[in-house]
Amino acid sequence: MTQDQFNVTAPRRPGPQIRDRIDHLARHSPARLALLVFGFIILAITSLLYMPFAKVGPGSASFLEALFTATSAVCVTGLTVVDTATYWTGFGHVVIAIGIQIGGLGVMTLASILGLAVSRHIGLTQRILTATETKSRLGDVGGLLRAVVITSLTVEFILALALFPSIMRTQKTFLGALGHSVFMSLSTFNNGGFVISEAGLAPHVGNWAINVPIIVGTIAGAIGFPVILNISRNVRSPKRWSLHTKITLVSYFAIWVAAVIAIGTLEWNGAFADFTFNERVLASLFQGTTPRSSGLSTVDIGLLSESSWFIMDVLMFVGAGSASTGGGIKVSTFAVLVLAIIAEARGDRDTEAFGKRLPPDVIRLSISASFLGAFLVGISTLAILQVSGFPLSRVIFDVISAFATCGLSTGITPHLPDSAKLILVVLMYLGRVGTMTFAAALALRSRRRVIRLPEDRPIIG
Repeated sequence: MTQDQFNVTAPRRPGPQIRDRIDHLARHSPARLALLVFGFIILAITSLLYMPFAKVGPGSASFLEALFTATSAVCVTGLTVVDTATYWTGFGHVVIAIGIQIGGLGVMTLASILGLAVSRHIGLTQRILTATETKSRLGDVGGLLRAVVITSLTVEFILALALFPSIMRTQKTFLGALGHSVFMSLSTFNNGGFVISEAGLAPHVGNWAINVPIIVGTIAGAIGFPVILNISRNVRSPKRWSLHTKITLVSYFAIWVAAVIAIGTLEWNGAFADFTFNERVLASLFQGTTPRSSGLSTVDIGLLSESSWFIMDVLMFVGAGSASTGGGIKVSTFAVLVLAIIAEARGDRDTEAFGKRLPPDVIRLSISASFLGAFLVGISTLAILQVSGFPLSRVIFDVISAFATCGLSTGITPHLPDSAKLILVVLMYLGRVGTMTFAAALALRSRRRVIRLPEDRPIIG
């Protein structure tokens, strides 16, 4: 037997090859890994919801119903094509809750956790991408991941405790009330928009014990983990809060106050006309909060005026804070655009905020993210208008809701043709992961050029 016969290379097992591939993606292309992981999770949730015991009654849900619900859950949207409370079994509700929890952790956070589990450390490129999304320093990424998990579980636990006494009064059993409380806490903090009670939240329109925890939980999930982490580290020194924290808080609450006043004024003698004074106040507070990305509602959105729909369109498109459980173009993006417009109107050379100068690439990035969002909304609206017979005001509302992963609906989503539902599935996925990944990719493509072309100015306006 020759020496060559001894040098037989044993075939590599598929496990290490897959592990090496994931490790390579985690190190060199975490954005692509995040997209793949999110897509895989959606398919996994879809397969679970497709099982016969996930649906009430005989047979299984259709594949489109399972896919739409899974995408809506993982992308923490809340749009539905079937009634969540009556169509899915307890097993289906658990699967939806798991999808909401995973989706709420965020795209880059999920990719970082997976990369950490596989490669036992977070690579530099991955830290850059995660830091880009979360507006944190590279050394803070590991701490941010821990903060995400700890904050999520803590706030959800507190919300469940706060909601339990009120929900217990409407449930027949202790376990039923506990399950509803936990589900609502997950749906609230993660801005999931799902409700598993048959009557929804309409019976609680005047219940402060239900409304206040949901409003507070929605805001906590919407301002973003970097803001929560920054405030917790400097709770006694607001002057040390980062520029991102200050911009997010000021712009978020300014828009929130304006939204509450606008919707309350428009609907006080409209959709809220039959409510008591207490119910009108709570409905105004609630509907001024949830369009930012929560998707929960104590009133029938289809009964609101088109003026209120327009206000909500704007609120949903702007969305929540960066690296939050919410969607939209992000409130900091909107704030940067407003600051740039103000600076241009004043004739200022630089765009400034809180004693800091914003770099030009941040402004360009905000413009790019906003334009991409508007393009996705526009092309999707046009496509759905072509395949459905619904008016523009209703179609664009549900389209923006899907893109912004909000979940509010004028009531047309279940009645759309299958092709339109597939468009919303794609839009929910892109709205949750697409713009974020696109922004990170643009940020990393910044390059220096030795030779710069001569400057010239086209006519604007």
